[in-house]
Amino acid sequence: MGGASSFYAMLAVTAFLFALWLSGRFARLIGMSSIVIEIGVGIVLGPSVLQLIPGELSECSDARLTECSSRRDMLRIAEEGPKYCDLQAYLDKGIYAGQGKPWKEGFFGMTRFGQVKLHGTWYSLNGKLRRRLASGNEGKTDYDDYATCLKEQCGFELSMKCATNPDIFSTIGHTGVAMMIFESGMHFDFEQARTVGPWACLVAVLGTFLPIITGAALSLAYGYDLFPDGLAVGVSLAPTSVGIALKLLHEAQALNLYFGQAVMTAAFVDDVLSLILFSVMFSIGGDMNFLTFLPLILGCIFMVVAIVLAVTLWPRFIKWMLGRIPETKPDANVTRHHEVMWLLMFVVLLAYAQITHLCGTHLWGCFIAGMSFATQHEAHHVWVRQVKRITCWFIRIFFAATLAWAIPVEQLFSIDAFWKGSIMGIGPCIMMKVFCAPFMGDSRWVIGWAMVGRAEFAYFIAIMAKSLKMMDDSLFAILIWSLVYATIFAPLLFRIVLKRYMKKVNADEPPGKEIESGAHEAHGQAITRAQTLGHLPDLYAEKKEKEESEKLAKVEETEKELQKVKQEIDQLKARLGNAVAGTQAEEGSAI
Repeated sequence: MGGASSFYAMLAVTAFLFALWLSGRFARLIGMSSIVIEIGVGIVLGPSVLQLIPGELSECSDARLTECSSRRDMLRIAEEGPKYCDLQAYLDKGIYAGQGKPWKEGFFGMTRFGQVKLHGTWYSLNGKLRRRLASGNEGKTDYDDYATCLKEQCGFELSMKCATNPDIFSTIGHTGVAMMIFESGMHFDFEQARTVGPWACLVAVLGTFLPIITGAALSLAYGYDLFPDGLAVGVSLAPTSVGIALKLLHEAQALNLYFGQAVMTAAFVDDVLSLILFSVMFSIGGDMNFLTFLPLILGCIFMVVAIVLAVTLWPRFIKWMLGRIPETKPDANVTRHHEVMWLLMFVVLLAYAQITHLCGTHLWGCFIAGMSFATQHEAHHVWVRQVKRITCWFIRIFFAATLAWAIPVEQLFSIDAFWKGSIMGIGPCIMMKVFCAPFMGDSRWVIGWAMVGRAEFAYFIAIMAKSLKMMDDSLFAILIWSLVYATIFAPLLFRIVLKRYMKKVNADEPPGKEIESGAHEAHGQAITRAQTLGHLPDLYAEKKEKEESEKLAKVEETEKELQKVKQEIDQLKARLGNAVAGTQAEEGSAI
């Protein structure tokens, strides 16, 4: 018999990860988005159904220690005074125990002399007593009675604690999102942005705000409040998946075409706007003044300065730095310069994330940090070589654990959530993106469908909004259904539209200038790779591989030519030998 051991916990985690790996392989086999299958695996194996993972690993530690309906935790909130629930405000309004109910039926029940002491202040439950003023929710009576306020504010406090210190799987998932956003920033093309900037920015603005407006309006029609519920839904619908568009355009060899440049620039600007709105969403509410928006303003200023530095300072600094460091491992797979570059990227990522965390959200800084290395084409190659598989697994865990375990299963599989989510998915989530480029000529539909894709960032906003009580479980379930529609159908339909448009482009090109037809065959495989890999294409590595392939092809062609010349020489030698032999025979006959 074994003693205390973590073996079964290890076995459960291993089984969970193995199931995720199988889901990715299955998704690749059937050509479907692995995101949806990973979410399904997480729901089935997670705390809501089979409970494969122990609660100590799958739940926030504070959630396991807190029961907001218990008197102990409600009293703990009451002891905080007006920070959460202003007892005097409920007494003054006459709703301490509820409208029309006697004070004896309130949370504290019968007390000596009808008084209670909280946070160093005495309160008279059956009358009024002067008290010391405090900050927080002083004067607010947002609930029907004081006890309800204590319970709901306990839930809010718990959500804040769990958002700050989540379970280990959620922490890994959040880290994966940050890494992916940093990697996305490295694909920003400043030269490309100058070419298609104005029109692409207009596409991004429409693609960001149309889903926000219609999503918030539809939430209002469903009976939810415009703020924070409707705004949280709209902002969750706003981001575009840069990764899906990048991968499919790259496979179709359309990144350098005008519409491809417009798609990528619009997708990047869309994500920047979404990051800003993400910060705004968590800033507004309550008593707002200039100081409320000061961190956001400082964040915007920092972003502008960082972008200028990314174009002017960083390229020169990196060149100078690498010039000062001797390359001691030039033939190694990971050279000394690669190690220095990776360390620099990691430091900048942490520094920028910390700065924008103070301004609203660390994800903003992750994206800006990635943009700082966008002009260094080898930087992404160095990053991918070091963290490719880590990012892939972290993103899998994000969808299968961070997201799947936050989904209220009962509400998700209700008829109400499904039909409302279907309408939201087809309307605000998909069609508003499709119609965001009406002024882009023949490429308007392919640009529109490229903007429809959703991935980790959209789900991340939804999770954060739910964790901070900005929407309830029923609205969250509706939102998940709408995002699932875009996750499943956007890549499939974008593939069809892109393929048709590429055929039209080829048909309009003069003979000899067609885009390589092999792109269409590669396109058939693109959707599988685009949805199962946890990282973006390594364009630098692919360029090097192509150059090596071209060199190898030239060497093979040269060898073939040399072989052909050798054969011709051998034939000439044979003919010459035959001619000499014939001449000698004739001379012998003559003698």
